Amino acid sequence: MRAQTPVVEGDFMGNLGVPNIAGHEAGRKTYTLFKYNDVMAVLRDADTYTSGFIAAGLGAFMDGLILTGMDGEQHKKMRTLLHPVFMPKVVNTWRGSKMEPIVREEYMKPLAPEGKANLMDFALHFPVRLIYSLIGFPDDEPESIQQYASWALDILAGPQVKPEDAAEAKARALSASESLYKAVRERVAQVRAKGELGGDLISRLIEAEYEGKLLDDHEIATFVRSLLPAAGETTTRTFGTAMTLLLERPELLARVREDRNLVSSLIDEAVRYEPVATFKVRQAARDVEIRGVSIPKGSMVQCIVSSANRDEEVFERADEFDIDRKSKPSFGFGFGPHVCIGQFIAKIELSVAINGVLDYMPGIRFDPDYPAPVIRGAQLRGPDSLHVVWDK
Repeated sequence: MRAQTPVVEGDFMGNLGVPNIAGHEAGRKTYTLFKYNDVMAVLRDADTYTSGFIAAGLGAFMDGLILTGMDGEQHKKMRTLLHPVFMPKVVNTWRGSKMEPIVREEYMKPLAPEGKANLMDFALHFPVRLIYSLIGFPDDEPESIQQYASWALDILAGPQVKPEDAAEAKARALSASESLYKAVRERVAQVRAKGELGGDLISRLIEAEYEGKLLDDHEIATFVRSLLPAAGETTTRTFGTAMTLLLERPELLARVREDRNLVSSLIDEAVRYEPVATFKVRQAARDVEIRGVSIPKGSMVQCIVSSANRDEEVFERADEFDIDRKSKPSFGFGFGPHVCIGQFIAKIELSVAINGVLDYMPGIRFDPDYPAPVIRGAQLRGPDSLHVVWDK
């Protein structure tokens, strides 16, 4: 598609059976982009290519209050208010105080003596456990963590293609979203009433201020609720993908084990080479033209990230996995004004998890008793299972 038809009219991902996050509106045209420069131009220009439609699609399960579904001044103000809370300076304080102790004490140490595991079981649980702790919930309520994880997965499963599945999935998603909101808002009220703000996310959001404006309990609870589904699914899959790509290359595995500074490059290259979210969608706010193709106002513009990240005109040996390649922006965490606000949290979580595996699982390799993992998926990519063994 990049070489022959880099801009096409049609819902490319929909034709592969991928649910529409934009909601369904009869007669609304969709155009699909495959080239790096075109995708970058669209994601960079939030005035011409807007995101408000997400509030009516996936955002319907969040009362329409979802950062990725905001445009213009509303998005700018909310983003500016939240931005300082998610910067590396803050996130790095969580690495030693919360992330590393949880991953090592609760997961790695109990698992190490087993000598074998499906790492996707670990991958499914640790991101939700970490974000749960970072948000500011008590660490001694494991049953609550499981419940919140279940709600988050139900919300993500809300958009469906088949009409017979859509109604039931939507009902579950709305119920889960409401339950999650109530639990988060109750915790926000508890933290505010206590008056002793700590370093957790809720405390920092209570203190966040922009042009004299503070967030109220409803805004904090709504934003935190939107974090849980996003934080779990994408980090789970990225971990599985990065570990699969690493274990497929024993020489690279040995290098990374010896030089942990390479873990960051491993994560960045995994996000380029096999991004979890394969595409981003925007809506044209005016009539535009891309590569000679006229795109009318109101049309959906589908940016195929997994294609743009392999554009031969931008990345040398684009189809090779190479952690030593010269760093260039890719779109796994988005780009422009709507770039993922939690990307630094995700990268540190991934780094902590990968380092934990390398420290506690010497000689780690694929389990010969199971098929090798396969990275797959049209909408959200990653391995379904990742069976490994290591030297006890």
